[in-house]
Amino acid sequence: MDVGFLKPLFDRPGPWAGVYMDTSRSTEDAPRRRRLRERFVADQLTGQGADRATCDAVVERLAGEQGARASAGRALFAAGGEVVLDLPLATSPIDVVTSWSMLPRVAPLAAFRGEWPACLVAFVDQAGADLELRDDTGARPAGRAGGRRAHGRGHRSVPADRYEWHYRNRVGNTWEQTADRVADELVRQWTETDADLLILAGDPRERRAVRDRLPEPLRAKTEETRHGSRAAGCSGQLNAEIDHARAEYARAHLETVLDLFRAGRGRPGGPALGGHDGTGSPSSGAAEGVPAVVEAMRRHQAATLLLGHAGGDMRHEVWIGPDADQVAVQRSQARAMGVRTPEPARADDALMRSATVADTEVLVVPEGLQGPAGGLGAVLRWHA
Repeated sequence: MDVGFLKPLFDRPGPWAGVYMDTSRSTEDAPRRRRLRERFVADQLTGQGADRATCDAVVERLAGEQGARASAGRALFAAGGEVVLDLPLATSPIDVVTSWSMLPRVAPLAAFRGEWPACLVAFVDQAGADLELRDDTGARPAGRAGGRRAHGRGHRSVPADRYEWHYRNRVGNTWEQTADRVADELVRQWTETDADLLILAGDPRERRAVRDRLPEPLRAKTEETRHGSRAAGCSGQLNAEIDHARAEYARAHLETVLDLFRAGRGRPGGPALGGHDGTGSPSSGAAEGVPAVVEAMRRHQAATLLLGHAGGDMRHEVWIGPDADQVAVQRSQARAMGVRTPEPARADDALMRSATVADTEVLVVPEGLQGPAGGLGAVLRWHA
């Protein structure tokens, strides 16, 4: 998961109020349920020590909600009397969960938001293509690639068989030029967006011609759909195909990252290649456990932060300063970094802050897959 959307939370100091809740239900007593929920959230935050202005801002935002939302859940983060982020969730929290802490309680987002890679969708026909970008915020137009239409026969007095050959040749040449333009525009858009996946929809012949013109690195990240056209736009079947392609990409990517992590730390029962050298510094291609992961994140060494579905390491207390790099296992270490008044924080939230500021990818390892022992690990960009 790209956690860049969390950066507004770390542009200001805490403490922070956090609220996770279910928004999927629609019942006849929904207004009454909402009032009870607002009162519960206010009571919980007040009991945890939240200031009145921040509590009021959260309750006011909840009171403005009209009916059930399309998303399964919702997460709010507020500080200094202002709601800074209000995010939809892909998975519904079981209960209303509130927090009041120096760092925003962001670690659950990695599981609740889900791993939905951004994708660029191209609806292709002989005249060009309409482009659409899909990411966590929804779908939005991403431009258009145009070509030249082949002219029809008109009223030219040319022998039919001879004109037929010229006409077909012109149509073929025109479409080849259009396919070139569409491919060029897709390459340009790809470099300007954060898309991980390219999806081509439209007539099989036309989308195949575009795919054949893409450079190999982009072609390897391209999928074709059986449904959808430029004229009809998105259908339910096309949406299902796109969702399936995104889910498969996320699954394959997670497996690749876990393979790198396992190779870096060594096989179970083998040498501890992914441990640390006694100083807390990761000494191979992977880091595992609180000291090694904290050091890797502090040094901007981690390419991917791995969070287990459950594990005691995530709840481990670390010490932080105002900067994202100021994370330490012990209070004395934080002071040695220049932090005058270190504050305690959960390891997973502190490392999520570091990952957000450093543009480090975050992935959740679901139950049933072998991930980092204790719940915290990292795949490294480089190692000693």
